[in-house]
Amino acid sequence: MPHSETSCLCGAVKIVTEDVDPKFTVCHCQSCRTWGGGPFFAVKCGSKVKIEGDAYVKMYKSSSWASRGFCTECGTHLFYKLKATGEYNMPVGLFPNLDGLEMNMQYFSDMRPSYYCFSNETKEMTTAEIMAFFADKM
Repeated sequence: MPHSETSCLCGAVKIVTEDVDPKFTVCHCQSCRTWGGGPFFAVKCGSKVKIEGDAYVKMYKSSSWASRGFCTECGTHLFYKLKATGEYNMPVGLFPNLDGLEMNMQYFSDMRPSYYCFSNETKEMTTAEIMAFFADKM
């Protein structure tokens, strides 16, 4: 998908991505659910991301393999950034005009609470599968 431009709610942080994958993922881990009040719906944006307004971006190291970024002015969740590759996963809602969106993967599927479910049939990875995947990347 061609590049996309977006910003946080207040406009203090502007983001330009070179590539947004319309096959989005959903993470059910406790960190994501605590961070946003529900599962994290994310599009993969690769590492070719330009961020303007760095003074308003706060990074939080949320695990040994990734950090989360948010706007210090309005609180908008901006990204989940992988430490090893520098790749960004950004909230799908930041990009209001994406075409061809398709839920493709659910992470930490064994941590999905019983009070919600999705009818979409997707690939899933459990906590054990995620930990094995990131074991060599920590």
